Amino acid sequence: MYMKKTLYILLLAALTQTGCKKFSEFQTDPNKSTVATPDLLLNSIEQSAFQSTDITVAFASRQMVFTDAVNLNQYYGWTRGSYNDYNNLRQVLKMEQAAANLSKPEYLPLAKFFRAWYFLQLTQMFGDIPYSQALKGDENVSSPAYDKQEDIYLNILNDLKAANGMITATTPSLQGDIVFNGNMQQWKRTINSLSLRVLMSLSIKENDTRFEIKKRFAEIVNNPTEYPILTANTDNAQLKFYDLQGNRYPYFNSNDMQTTNYMEETFVNLLKSLNDTRLFSFADKTPKSTALSATDFNAYGGAKGSAPVNENNARAVAGEISKINPRFYNNPTNEASIALGYAEVQFILAEGVQRGWIAGSASDYYQKGVKASMQFYNLTDNAINTYLAQPAVQLAGSANPLANIITQKYIASFMNSSWQPFFEQRRTGFPVFDTTGAGVLNEKRIPKRWMYPETELRLNQQNVSGAISRQFPEGDNINGVMWLIKP
Repeated sequence: MYMKKTLYILLLAALTQTGCKKFSEFQTDPNKSTVATPDLLLNSIEQSAFQSTDITVAFASRQMVFTDAVNLNQYYGWTRGSYNDYNNLRQVLKMEQAAANLSKPEYLPLAKFFRAWYFLQLTQMFGDIPYSQALKGDENVSSPAYDKQEDIYLNILNDLKAANGMITATTPSLQGDIVFNGNMQQWKRTINSLSLRVLMSLSIKENDTRFEIKKRFAEIVNNPTEYPILTANTDNAQLKFYDLQGNRYPYFNSNDMQTTNYMEETFVNLLKSLNDTRLFSFADKTPKSTALSATDFNAYGGAKGSAPVNENNARAVAGEISKINPRFYNNPTNEASIALGYAEVQFILAEGVQRGWIAGSASDYYQKGVKASMQFYNLTDNAINTYLAQPAVQLAGSANPLANIITQKYIASFMNSSWQPFFEQRRTGFPVFDTTGAGVLNEKRIPKRWMYPETELRLNQQNVSGAISRQFPEGDNINGVMWLIKP
Protein backbone atom coordinates (compact mmCIF):
# COMPACT_ATOMS: atom_id res chain seq x y z
CA MET A 1 0.00 0.00 0.00
CA TYR A 2 2.84 2.39 0.93
CA MET A 3 4.64 1.54 -2.37
CA LYS A 4 1.49 2.36 -4.40
CA LYS A 5 1.07 5.67 -2.58
CA THR A 6 4.72 6.65 -3.22
CA LEU A 7 4.41 5.86 -6.95
CA TYR A 8 1.22 7.93 -7.12
CA ILE A 9 2.98 10.96 -5.52
CA LEU A 10 5.95 10.69 -7.92
CA LEU A 11 3.67 10.40 -10.93
CA LEU A 12 1.65 13.45 -9.80
CA ALA A 13 4.86 15.48 -9.37
CA ALA A 14 6.01 14.55 -12.86
CA LEU A 15 2.68 15.57 -14.36
CA THR A 16 2.75 18.83 -12.42
CA GLN A 17 6.23 19.63 -13.76
CA THR A 18 5.10 18.92 -17.31
CA GLY A 19 2.06 21.10 -16.82
CA CYS A 20 4.28 24.04 -15.90
CA LYS A 21 5.68 24.18 -19.43
CA LYS A 22 4.37 26.93 -21.67
CA PHE A 23 2.08 25.82 -24.48
CA SER A 24 4.42 27.42 -27.02
CA GLU A 25 7.21 25.04 -26.02
CA PHE A 26 5.22 22.14 -27.40
CA GLN A 27 4.86 23.94 -30.76
CA THR A 28 8.59 24.18 -31.47
CA ASP A 29 9.97 21.76 -34.05
CA PRO A 30 13.55 21.02 -32.91
CA ASN A 31 14.48 20.22 -36.53
CA LYS A 32 13.51 23.65 -37.91
CA SER A 33 15.17 27.02 -37.41
CA THR A 34 13.13 29.60 -35.52
CA VAL A 35 15.46 32.46 -36.51
CA ALA A 36 15.25 34.22 -39.89
CA THR A 37 18.55 33.69 -41.69
CA PRO A 38 19.83 35.94 -44.48
CA ASP A 39 20.09 33.10 -47.01
CA LEU A 40 16.40 32.16 -46.69
CA LEU A 41 15.37 35.81 -46.87
CA LEU A 42 17.59 36.39 -49.93
CA ASN A 43 15.95 33.49 -51.75
CA SER A 44 12.50 35.00 -51.22
CA ILE A 45 13.63 38.53 -52.10
CA GLU A 46 15.19 37.38 -55.38
CA GLN A 47 12.03 35.58 -56.43
CA SER A 48 9.96 38.72 -55.87
CA ALA A 49 12.40 41.25 -57.32
CA PHE A 50 13.49 39.44 -60.46
CA GLN A 51 10.11 38.08 -61.57
CA SER A 52 9.80 40.72 -64.28
CA THR A 53 7.40 38.95 -66.66
CA ASP A 54 4.12 40.88 -66.58
CA ILE A 55 1.37 40.79 -69.20
CA THR A 56 -0.03 44.11 -67.94
CA VAL A 57 3.20 45.78 -69.07
CA ALA A 58 2.75 44.23 -72.52
CA PHE A 59 -0.77 45.72 -72.65
CA ALA A 60 0.39 49.20 -71.58
CA SER A 61 3.43 49.07 -73.88
CA ARG A 62 1.52 48.14 -77.04
CA GLN A 63 2.93 44.62 -77.35
CA MET A 64 -0.21 42.61 -76.47
CA VAL A 65 -3.98 43.19 -76.38
CA PHE A 66 -6.80 41.79 -74.26
CA THR A 67 -9.93 41.04 -76.31
CA ASP A 68 -12.43 39.91 -73.70
CA ALA A 69 -13.15 43.19 -71.87
CA VAL A 70 -11.79 46.68 -71.31
CA ASN A 71 -8.31 46.35 -69.81
CA LEU A 72 -7.39 49.62 -68.09
CA ASN A 73 -3.67 49.11 -68.67
CA GLN A 74 -4.25 48.73 -72.39
CA TYR A 75 -6.66 51.67 -72.66
CA TYR A 76 -4.73 53.98 -70.32
CA GLY A 77 -7.52 54.28 -67.79
CA TRP A 78 -5.60 53.24 -64.71
CA THR A 79 -5.80 55.19 -61.49
CA ARG A 80 -4.14 54.20 -58.20
CA GLY A 81 -0.98 52.20 -57.76
CA SER A 82 0.16 49.93 -54.96
CA TYR A 83 2.73 50.30 -52.19
CA ASN A 84 3.26 46.53 -51.99
CA ASP A 85 6.96 47.00 -52.64
CA TYR A 86 7.28 48.38 -49.11
CA ASN A 87 6.48 44.86 -47.90
CA ASN A 88 9.37 43.63 -50.06
CA LEU A 89 11.58 46.34 -48.60
CA ARG A 90 10.76 45.12 -45.09
CA GLN A 91 12.08 41.71 -46.10
CA VAL A 92 15.27 43.40 -47.31
CA LEU A 93 15.56 45.14 -43.95
CA LYS A 94 15.11 41.82 -42.14
CA MET A 95 17.85 40.28 -44.31
CA GLU A 96 20.14 43.17 -43.42
CA GLN A 97 19.41 42.77 -39.71
CA ALA A 98 19.88 39.00 -39.84
CA ALA A 99 23.18 39.42 -41.66
CA ALA A 100 24.41 41.83 -38.97
CA ASN A 101 23.21 39.60 -36.12
CA LEU A 102 24.83 36.49 -37.57
CA SER A 103 28.03 38.21 -38.73
CA LYS A 104 27.36 37.67 -42.43
CA PRO A 105 28.60 40.94 -43.98
CA GLU A 106 28.55 39.46 -47.48
CA TYR A 107 24.77 40.02 -47.56
CA LEU A 108 25.01 43.74 -46.80
CA PRO A 109 25.86 44.95 -50.33
CA LEU A 110 22.84 43.02 -51.59
CA ALA A 111 20.68 44.73 -49.00
CA LYS A 112 21.78 48.06 -50.48
CA PHE A 113 21.19 46.78 -54.00
CA PHE A 114 17.63 45.61 -53.30
CA ARG A 115 16.82 48.79 -51.39
CA ALA A 116 17.84 50.71 -54.49
CA TRP A 117 15.92 48.29 -56.72
CA TYR A 118 12.59 48.64 -54.93
CA PHE A 119 12.80 52.35 -54.14
CA LEU A 120 13.64 53.01 -57.79
CA GLN A 121 10.49 51.20 -58.90
CA LEU A 122 8.34 53.06 -56.39
CA THR A 123 9.60 56.54 -57.22
CA GLN A 124 9.33 55.87 -60.97
CA MET A 125 5.69 54.95 -60.48
CA PHE A 126 4.58 57.78 -58.20
CA GLY A 127 7.17 60.56 -57.90
CA ASP A 128 7.86 61.64 -54.30
CA ILE A 129 7.47 58.73 -51.86
CA PRO A 130 8.32 57.86 -48.23
CA TYR A 131 12.02 57.07 -48.16
CA SER A 132 14.11 58.29 -45.21
CA GLN A 133 11.40 57.35 -42.67
CA ALA A 134 9.83 54.48 -44.63
CA LEU A 135 11.46 51.62 -42.74
CA LYS A 136 12.27 53.30 -39.44
CA GLY A 137 11.59 51.14 -36.42
CA ASP A 138 10.64 48.23 -38.68
CA GLU A 139 7.29 49.74 -39.75
CA ASN A 140 6.53 51.55 -36.46
CA VAL A 141 6.48 54.97 -38.14
CA SER A 142 2.84 55.00 -39.15
CA SER A 143 2.93 58.33 -40.99
CA PRO A 144 6.30 58.62 -42.74
CA ALA A 145 7.34 61.83 -44.41
CA TYR A 146 7.55 62.01 -48.20
CA ASP A 147 11.00 62.61 -49.65
CA LYS A 148 11.57 64.50 -52.89
CA GLN A 149 12.24 62.35 -55.93
CA GLU A 150 15.55 64.07 -56.64
CA ASP A 151 16.81 63.29 -53.12
CA ILE A 152 15.74 59.65 -53.48
CA TYR A 153 17.61 59.33 -56.77
CA LEU A 154 20.79 60.75 -55.29
CA ASN A 155 20.58 58.31 -52.37
CA ILE A 156 19.98 55.39 -54.72
CA LEU A 157 23.09 56.26 -56.73
CA ASN A 158 25.18 56.62 -53.58
CA ASP A 159 23.89 53.32 -52.16
CA LEU A 160 24.78 51.48 -55.36
CA LYS A 161 28.26 52.97 -55.39
CA ALA A 162 28.73 51.96 -51.75
CA ALA A 163 27.44 48.44 -52.47
CA ASN A 164 30.00 48.06 -55.26
CA GLY A 165 32.79 49.08 -52.90
CA MET A 166 31.71 46.51 -50.30
CA ILE A 167 32.41 43.60 -52.67
CA THR A 168 36.07 42.64 -52.99
CA ALA A 169 37.96 39.65 -54.35
CA THR A 170 37.85 38.07 -50.88
CA THR A 171 34.14 38.57 -50.18
CA PRO A 172 32.68 35.15 -49.29
CA SER A 173 30.12 33.50 -51.52
CA LEU A 174 26.47 33.76 -50.61
CA GLN A 175 24.17 30.97 -49.52
CA GLY A 176 20.58 30.88 -50.75
CA ASP A 177 21.40 32.76 -53.96
CA ILE A 178 19.20 31.35 -56.75
CA VAL A 179 20.30 33.97 -59.29
CA PHE A 180 24.10 33.76 -59.35
CA ASN A 181 24.74 30.77 -57.07
CA GLY A 182 26.61 32.95 -54.61
CA ASN A 183 29.02 34.52 -57.12
CA MET A 184 29.75 37.96 -55.68
CA GLN A 185 31.57 39.22 -58.76
CA GLN A 186 28.44 38.71 -60.82
CA TRP A 187 26.52 40.68 -58.22
CA LYS A 188 29.13 43.42 -58.51
CA ARG A 189 28.50 43.57 -62.27
CA THR A 190 24.76 43.72 -61.68
CA ILE A 191 25.07 46.53 -59.13
CA ASN A 192 27.08 48.72 -61.52
CA SER A 193 24.79 47.89 -64.42
CA LEU A 194 21.83 49.06 -62.37
CA SER A 195 23.74 52.28 -61.71
CA LEU A 196 23.96 52.79 -65.47
CA ARG A 197 20.22 52.23 -65.81
CA VAL A 198 19.53 54.75 -63.05
CA LEU A 199 21.87 57.33 -64.57
CA MET A 200 20.30 56.95 -68.00
CA SER A 201 16.83 57.34 -66.51
CA LEU A 202 18.08 60.79 -65.43
CA SER A 203 19.01 61.84 -68.98
CA ILE A 204 16.59 64.79 -68.93
CA LYS A 205 18.50 66.05 -65.86
CA GLU A 206 21.99 65.58 -67.31
CA ASN A 207 22.95 69.20 -66.61
CA ASP A 208 21.88 69.09 -62.95
CA THR A 209 25.21 69.51 -61.15
CA ARG A 210 24.01 67.76 -57.99
CA PHE A 211 24.11 64.40 -59.73
CA GLU A 212 27.25 64.64 -61.88
CA ILE A 213 25.49 62.24 -64.25
CA LYS A 214 28.05 62.30 -67.06
CA LYS A 215 30.95 61.98 -64.61
CA ARG A 216 29.37 59.05 -62.76
CA PHE A 217 28.47 57.31 -66.02
CA ALA A 218 31.99 57.68 -67.44
CA GLU A 219 33.56 56.63 -64.14
CA ILE A 220 31.81 53.27 -64.33
CA VAL A 221 32.37 52.65 -68.04
CA ASN A 222 36.03 53.72 -68.09
CA ASN A 223 37.13 51.73 -65.03
CA PRO A 224 35.95 48.12 -65.52
CA THR A 225 38.36 46.83 -62.88
CA GLU A 226 36.72 48.83 -60.11
CA TYR A 227 33.26 48.99 -61.70
CA PRO A 228 32.66 45.82 -63.74
CA ILE A 229 29.36 45.55 -65.64
CA LEU A 230 27.48 42.76 -67.42
CA THR A 231 29.62 41.32 -70.22
CA ALA A 232 27.44 38.59 -71.77
CA ASN A 233 24.01 36.97 -71.58
CA THR A 234 25.46 34.58 -69.01
CA ASP A 235 25.66 37.57 -66.66
CA ASN A 236 21.96 38.42 -66.97
CA ALA A 237 20.21 39.17 -63.71
CA GLN A 238 17.31 36.86 -64.36
CA LEU A 239 14.99 34.38 -62.72
CA LYS A 240 14.97 30.88 -64.16
CA PHE A 241 11.94 28.62 -63.94
CA TYR A 242 11.68 24.91 -63.14
CA ASP A 243 8.98 22.32 -63.61
CA LEU A 244 8.21 22.25 -59.89
CA GLN A 245 5.22 23.50 -57.94
CA GLY A 246 5.64 27.22 -57.29
CA ASN A 247 8.64 27.52 -59.63
CA ARG A 248 6.98 27.33 -63.05
CA TYR A 249 6.73 30.08 -65.66
CA PRO A 250 4.07 32.52 -64.37
CA TYR A 251 1.75 32.09 -67.38
CA PHE A 252 2.05 28.32 -67.66
CA ASN A 253 -1.47 26.91 -68.21
CA SER A 254 -2.93 30.44 -68.18
CA ASN A 255 -6.42 30.35 -69.66
CA ASP A 256 -6.30 34.03 -70.67
CA MET A 257 -3.01 33.51 -72.50
CA GLN A 258 -4.63 30.74 -74.53
CA THR A 259 -7.97 32.40 -75.24
CA THR A 260 -8.06 36.20 -74.86
CA ASN A 261 -4.52 37.59 -75.15
CA TYR A 262 -3.35 38.49 -78.65
CA MET A 263 -0.44 40.28 -80.29
CA GLU A 264 -0.69 44.04 -80.76
CA GLU A 265 -0.79 45.34 -84.33
CA THR A 266 1.83 48.10 -84.16
CA PHE A 267 4.28 45.73 -82.46
CA VAL A 268 3.76 42.99 -85.04
CA ASN A 269 4.03 45.50 -87.89
CA LEU A 270 7.24 46.90 -86.42
CA LEU A 271 8.81 43.44 -86.38
CA LYS A 272 7.54 42.69 -89.89
CA SER A 273 8.89 45.98 -91.25
CA LEU A 274 12.35 45.06 -89.94
CA ASN A 275 12.16 41.40 -91.07
CA ASP A 276 12.73 40.59 -87.41
CA THR A 277 12.57 36.83 -86.96
CA ARG A 278 12.09 37.23 -83.21
CA LEU A 279 8.44 37.56 -84.20
CA PHE A 280 8.34 33.79 -84.79
CA SER A 281 9.48 33.23 -81.21
CA PHE A 282 7.03 35.79 -79.78
CA ALA A 283 3.86 34.92 -81.70
CA ASP A 284 1.76 32.15 -83.23
CA LYS A 285 0.39 32.24 -86.75
CA THR A 286 -3.09 33.65 -87.26
CA PRO A 287 -5.79 30.93 -87.51
CA LYS A 288 -6.53 31.93 -91.10
CA SER A 289 -2.87 31.42 -92.09
CA THR A 290 -2.59 27.69 -91.45
CA ALA A 291 -1.41 27.10 -95.02
CA LEU A 292 1.54 29.46 -94.62
CA SER A 293 4.92 28.58 -93.16
CA ALA A 294 5.75 29.57 -89.60
CA THR A 295 8.65 31.59 -91.07
CA ASP A 296 6.41 33.58 -93.41
CA PHE A 297 5.85 37.09 -92.05
CA ASN A 298 2.48 37.16 -93.81
CA ALA A 299 1.25 34.47 -91.41
CA TYR A 300 1.24 36.95 -88.50
CA GLY A 301 -1.04 39.81 -87.57
CA GLY A 302 -2.07 41.89 -84.60
CA ALA A 303 -5.02 43.77 -83.15
CA LYS A 304 -4.89 47.50 -82.54
CA GLY A 305 -4.38 48.14 -78.83
CA SER A 306 -6.31 51.40 -79.00
CA ALA A 307 -9.33 49.92 -80.86
CA PRO A 308 -12.57 49.13 -78.98
CA VAL A 309 -13.01 45.68 -77.47
CA ASN A 310 -15.80 44.65 -79.85
CA GLU A 311 -13.67 45.53 -82.88
CA ASN A 312 -10.71 43.46 -81.68
CA ASN A 313 -12.95 40.61 -80.58
CA ALA A 314 -14.54 40.46 -84.04
CA ARG A 315 -11.11 40.27 -85.64
CA ALA A 316 -10.11 37.50 -83.25
CA VAL A 317 -13.23 35.51 -84.14
CA ALA A 318 -12.42 36.02 -87.82
CA GLY A 319 -8.97 34.49 -87.25
CA GLU A 320 -7.09 37.61 -88.30
CA ILE A 321 -4.80 38.12 -85.32
CA SER A 322 -2.00 36.13 -83.75
CA LYS A 323 -1.93 34.81 -80.22
CA ILE A 324 1.26 34.69 -78.25
CA ASN A 325 3.53 31.75 -79.07
CA PRO A 326 2.13 28.61 -77.35
CA ARG A 327 5.40 28.08 -75.48
CA PHE A 328 4.40 30.94 -73.17
CA TYR A 329 1.51 28.89 -71.76
CA ASN A 330 2.51 25.31 -72.63
CA ASN A 331 6.09 25.21 -71.41
CA PRO A 332 6.45 25.21 -67.59
CA THR A 333 10.02 26.52 -67.84
CA ASN A 334 9.77 28.51 -71.10
CA GLU A 335 12.39 31.28 -70.85
CA ALA A 336 14.09 33.09 -67.99
CA SER A 337 12.58 36.33 -66.75
CA ILE A 338 15.24 38.98 -67.40
CA ALA A 339 15.19 41.72 -64.78
CA LEU A 340 18.38 43.45 -65.94
CA GLY A 341 20.21 42.04 -68.93
CA TYR A 342 23.37 42.39 -70.96
CA ALA A 343 21.41 43.53 -74.03
CA GLU A 344 19.90 46.44 -72.09
CA VAL A 345 23.32 47.47 -70.80
CA GLN A 346 24.69 47.60 -74.36
CA PHE A 347 21.80 49.80 -75.46
CA ILE A 348 22.45 52.07 -72.47
CA LEU A 349 26.11 52.36 -73.50
CA ALA A 350 25.10 53.09 -77.10
CA GLU A 351 22.87 55.90 -75.86
CA GLY A 352 25.67 57.12 -73.60
CA VAL A 353 27.95 57.52 -76.62
CA GLN A 354 25.15 59.12 -78.60
CA ARG A 355 24.63 61.69 -75.84
CA GLY A 356 28.36 62.40 -75.56
CA TRP A 357 28.69 61.00 -72.05
CA ILE A 358 31.41 58.49 -73.03
CA ALA A 359 33.71 57.84 -75.98
CA GLY A 360 33.40 54.81 -78.24
CA SER A 361 31.23 53.52 -81.04
CA ALA A 362 27.49 53.78 -80.45
CA SER A 363 26.98 51.46 -83.41
CA ASP A 364 29.18 48.74 -81.89
CA TYR A 365 27.36 48.84 -78.56
CA TYR A 366 24.00 48.92 -80.35
CA GLN A 367 24.84 45.90 -82.50
CA LYS A 368 26.04 43.97 -79.44
CA GLY A 369 22.70 44.70 -77.78
CA VAL A 370 20.69 43.49 -80.77
CA LYS A 371 22.87 40.39 -81.07
CA ALA A 372 22.51 39.56 -77.38
CA SER A 373 18.72 39.77 -77.59
CA MET A 374 18.56 37.59 -80.70
CA GLN A 375 20.95 35.05 -79.18
CA PHE A 376 18.64 34.84 -76.16
CA TYR A 377 16.04 33.51 -78.62
CA ASN A 378 18.55 31.06 -80.10
CA LEU A 379 18.86 32.70 -83.51
CA THR A 380 21.90 31.73 -85.58
CA ASP A 381 24.83 34.07 -86.23
CA ASN A 382 23.93 34.05 -89.92
CA ALA A 383 20.36 35.17 -89.20
CA ILE A 384 21.62 37.87 -86.81
CA ASN A 385 24.18 39.21 -89.27
CA THR A 386 21.58 39.33 -92.04
CA TYR A 387 19.26 41.29 -89.77
CA LEU A 388 21.95 43.76 -88.69
CA ALA A 389 23.00 44.39 -92.31
CA GLN A 390 19.64 45.96 -93.17
CA PRO A 391 19.78 49.76 -93.62
CA ALA A 392 16.60 50.14 -91.54
CA VAL A 393 18.30 48.40 -88.61
CA GLN A 394 21.75 49.98 -88.81
CA LEU A 395 22.55 52.85 -86.50
CA ALA A 396 25.08 54.47 -88.83
CA GLY A 397 23.26 56.75 -91.23
CA SER A 398 20.03 56.65 -89.24
CA ALA A 399 17.98 59.85 -89.26
CA ASN A 400 17.29 59.35 -85.56
CA PRO A 401 19.85 57.09 -83.86
CA LEU A 402 18.19 57.46 -80.44
CA ALA A 403 14.92 56.15 -81.87
CA ASN A 404 16.74 53.07 -83.23
CA ILE A 405 18.41 52.39 -79.88
CA ILE A 406 15.26 52.69 -77.80
CA THR A 407 13.18 50.74 -80.33
CA GLN A 408 15.59 47.82 -80.22
CA LYS A 409 15.61 47.96 -76.42
CA TYR A 410 11.81 47.90 -76.60
CA ILE A 411 11.75 44.81 -78.84
CA ALA A 412 14.20 43.03 -76.51
CA SER A 413 11.91 43.69 -73.52
CA PHE A 414 9.02 41.51 -74.71
CA MET A 415 7.59 39.67 -71.67
CA ASN A 416 10.56 40.65 -69.49
CA SER A 417 12.12 43.76 -67.89
CA SER A 418 8.91 44.63 -65.99
CA TRP A 419 7.82 48.30 -66.54
CA GLN A 420 11.15 49.32 -68.09
CA PRO A 421 9.83 49.64 -71.70
CA PHE A 422 7.03 51.90 -70.50
CA PHE A 423 9.42 54.07 -68.48
CA GLU A 424 11.80 54.31 -71.47
CA GLN A 425 8.96 55.46 -73.74
CA ARG A 426 7.92 58.02 -71.15
CA ARG A 427 11.50 59.34 -71.03
CA THR A 428 12.24 59.42 -74.77
CA GLY A 429 8.95 59.25 -76.66
CA PHE A 430 10.11 56.11 -78.51
CA PRO A 431 8.53 54.06 -79.85
CA VAL A 432 5.25 55.92 -80.40
CA PHE A 433 2.42 54.17 -78.53
CA ASP A 434 -0.73 54.29 -80.64
CA THR A 435 -3.68 56.18 -79.10
CA THR A 436 -5.70 56.80 -82.27
CA GLY A 437 -8.39 54.18 -81.73
CA ALA A 438 -11.81 54.82 -80.23
CA GLY A 439 -11.16 52.58 -77.23
CA VAL A 440 -8.54 54.75 -75.52
CA LEU A 441 -9.53 56.41 -72.25
CA ASN A 442 -7.81 59.35 -70.49
CA GLU A 443 -8.62 61.69 -73.40
CA LYS A 444 -6.30 59.62 -75.60
CA ARG A 445 -3.30 60.49 -73.43
CA ILE A 446 -0.66 58.05 -72.20
CA PRO A 447 -0.45 58.29 -68.38
CA LYS A 448 2.73 59.62 -66.82
CA ARG A 449 2.36 58.03 -63.39
CA TRP A 450 0.09 56.24 -60.93
CA MET A 451 -1.99 58.02 -58.30
CA TYR A 452 -1.06 57.41 -54.67
CA PRO A 453 -2.74 54.44 -52.92
CA GLU A 454 -6.07 54.97 -51.18
CA THR A 455 -4.57 53.81 -47.87
CA GLU A 456 -2.16 56.76 -47.89
CA LEU A 457 -5.03 59.20 -48.22
CA ARG A 458 -6.63 57.64 -45.14
CA LEU A 459 -3.63 56.88 -42.95
CA ASN A 460 -0.99 59.42 -43.97
CA GLN A 461 -3.10 62.25 -45.33
CA GLN A 462 -1.02 65.21 -44.22
CA ASN A 463 2.21 63.93 -45.73
CA VAL A 464 0.77 62.64 -48.98
CA SER A 465 -1.26 65.82 -49.47
CA GLY A 466 1.89 67.88 -49.04
CA ALA A 467 3.70 65.71 -51.59
CA ILE A 468 0.85 66.12 -54.08
CA SER A 469 0.63 69.89 -53.73
CA ARG A 470 4.38 70.47 -54.19
CA GLN A 471 4.59 68.21 -57.28
CA PHE A 472 1.25 68.42 -59.04
CA PRO A 473 -0.64 71.75 -58.79
CA GLU A 474 -3.51 70.16 -60.70
CA GLY A 475 -3.84 67.43 -58.05
CA ASP A 476 -3.10 63.74 -57.78
CA ASN A 477 -3.78 62.37 -61.26
CA ILE A 478 -2.20 59.99 -63.74
CA ASN A 479 -1.10 62.76 -66.10
CA GLY A 480 1.00 64.65 -63.55
CA VAL A 481 4.56 65.32 -64.70
CA MET A 482 6.99 64.23 -61.97
CA TRP A 483 10.41 65.81 -61.44
CA LEU A 484 12.17 62.95 -63.25
CA ILE A 485 10.62 63.75 -66.64
CA LYS A 486 10.21 67.50 -66.25
CA PRO A 487 12.55 69.42 -68.59
